[in-house]
Amino acid sequence: MNPDGTTTPTFREVQAPFPNAANASITLVQPLLATRPWYAMGTAKQAEAVAKLNVEDVKRQIALRVANGMVAVVTQERIAELNRVGLKNALERLELTQRRADLGAATGLDVVRAKQDAETARTSIVTGDESLRQSREALGLALGIPEAIGVAPDVRIDGLERAAVATCKPSQKLEDRADVASAGASIALAERTRGDVKRQYLPTINFQSSIATTSIDTGASPATTWNIQGVLSIPIWDGGARYANMRTADVDIERATQRLEAIRRLATIEIAQARRAVDVAAQSREVTEKTRDLAKETDRLVRTAYQEGRGTSLELVAAATTLRQAEITLALREFDVVRARVAAVIALSRCEY
Repeated sequence: MNPDGTTTPTFREVQAPFPNAANASITLVQPLLATRPWYAMGTAKQAEAVAKLNVEDVKRQIALRVANGMVAVVTQERIAELNRVGLKNALERLELTQRRADLGAATGLDVVRAKQDAETARTSIVTGDESLRQSREALGLALGIPEAIGVAPDVRIDGLERAAVATCKPSQKLEDRADVASAGASIALAERTRGDVKRQYLPTINFQSSIATTSIDTGASPATTWNIQGVLSIPIWDGGARYANMRTADVDIERATQRLEAIRRLATIEIAQARRAVDVAAQSREVTEKTRDLAKETDRLVRTAYQEGRGTSLELVAAATTLRQAEITLALREFDVVRARVAAVIALSRCEY
């Protein structure tokens, strides 16, 4: 600097083009006013809540499938047992008919009918065993295991209702059911989407700072520079995209509202049907039990009459077939009662296991 305060220019030789050089820079951007990202945090929490409710509804459905699978396995096991008892009785009738034929009290047609009855009983065993295997495989799939799963002999099937109550918490309010609660929360999530669109109209303020350095010394500027900026961004016009997003958000809200109404109606009917099914199953069981008792008495009377030479083989086979079918139907109705009670419990429950 000169005595008079002026500065004498300094000239430096610069090589052109510049030789190889190393450059480095670091930039820091810190939002000071960013309403959309802050709002998105709340939206993410709402989406997480909806996802948790969806998981709870899936758990409720899994619990119902597992319970139904266990009931189906026990039912088919009972039917398989009845089929074997039916075959044993059919063979006893065949033996009785053959003895009567040897004594001249029965014809060859009577023996053929008895043999047909025995073969029909054997067929029931084959089909019943296959149904049992399929039920066990279905239970395995419900448990997430790709193989057949049986039910332990000491498991009390009538205890499934208590197990369902212990696993899933019953509720008195329709809104507490997971799928209904999820649909209600989805409306709030859709409304937050509209709030996000509104925040696209707001300005943003960012604090920016950057430092840069280079190995080239030009003499015109320092090798290392540092700057600080405050950037204000004001959205003015984007071609109408925000207005379109707003209309889309309104449609999503209306769709979520209609979905909630549909799920509420469906859930209401499901709960009413599940509760009514308990009474229907119990009444059906009572009627079926009386029908079985009549079939059992008819079979006894027909067998006695046949042994005394007063009945025909056709009556004997028909009574036996009716009794076998009545026994199987009664077993199905008994387990229908258990299935209906479990479904009634889980229909209005939240499973958080």
